[in-house]
Amino acid sequence: MANCKAVWPAPRRRTGAEMAQEPATSKPHRAALRLAARLERPGVIDRLGPVTSERAALALREALSGKVTPRRKQVSFLIPLVSPAHVTDWTAVTERLNATLHCMIAQDDPHWHAMICCQERPPLPEDERISWLPFDDPTPGNDKWRKLGALVNRLARLPLPPGYVMSFDADDLLRQGVVSEMLRRQAPGGYLVESGYVMDDATGRIALADRPTLSQPLRKPFWKLCGSCAALAHDPELPQSAEFLYHMLQHEHRMFPYLAALSGQALAPLSRPSVLYVLNHGENFGARRGRVGYKTRFVERFRIDDPAVLAELAAGFPDPGGA
Repeated sequence: MANCKAVWPAPRRRTGAEMAQEPATSKPHRAALRLAARLERPGVIDRLGPVTSERAALALREALSGKVTPRRKQVSFLIPLVSPAHVTDWTAVTERLNATLHCMIAQDDPHWHAMICCQERPPLPEDERISWLPFDDPTPGNDKWRKLGALVNRLARLPLPPGYVMSFDADDLLRQGVVSEMLRRQAPGGYLVESGYVMDDATGRIALADRPTLSQPLRKPFWKLCGSCAALAHDPELPQSAEFLYHMLQHEHRMFPYLAALSGQALAPLSRPSVLYVLNHGENFGARRGRVGYKTRFVERFRIDDPAVLAELAAGFPDPGGA
């Protein structure tokens, strides 16, 4: 498969050890822009100065206006994989990737495909729904977001039916039945993982991430903790759809629900905990960013001790303890 370069203007890059990720916009800015879009006030929108991803969302919103929603027929998983040069144990990384892929292979609905982008082809299961996209951009720094851009660019060139597109980390696990739920429910804008599990690989403990409640006001929804959290509706016939995906995925995952809503595609929560996020296995992206500590504390605070709940969790994920 040929290498892919982004077909849309590349987001602003940072150099050196900094992340290539686009920064989030402020919450007051987001609220004002959503209101201006809902009230159809183009002059106000211009004065607010939308960033590239927000302009792409507004362009998609306009393109979708009055359009009949097509039936979604498959789910596409976009998986950026770390370079072998940036890890200490490539075998462990590829084993985790294969655990991720086997959770997809185990889905009871076969209408999905997964693309993995990395500098070196990893060992992959023999499944025609799984493909590898070579990546050779030598720009220094964390290249996860450039790989996501390359994956969206490749997606835009494939002869695909309308579906849902989900960026997925190469060490997370998908619960059995998620693909079938997405395609059965046909949520117009896509889905959000509000409820999911977080596992500390160092201790084996697992916590539930979900909306805060009166009894647990400090609990966080899963989408605030993990990037494998949103499946966006995608119509290949609309160029604005892929362009929006490209720019949305240059941001951190906390921006996903806002940008999806700004594009006119509000995300519906999945019906049950749907993804398992594994921390402290030695090669997490978060560890390189110094951002694992508070998540470890989250697991301790909200860990699951009920054996029945843990048994139900184990039944939904192929060998979660060995991920």
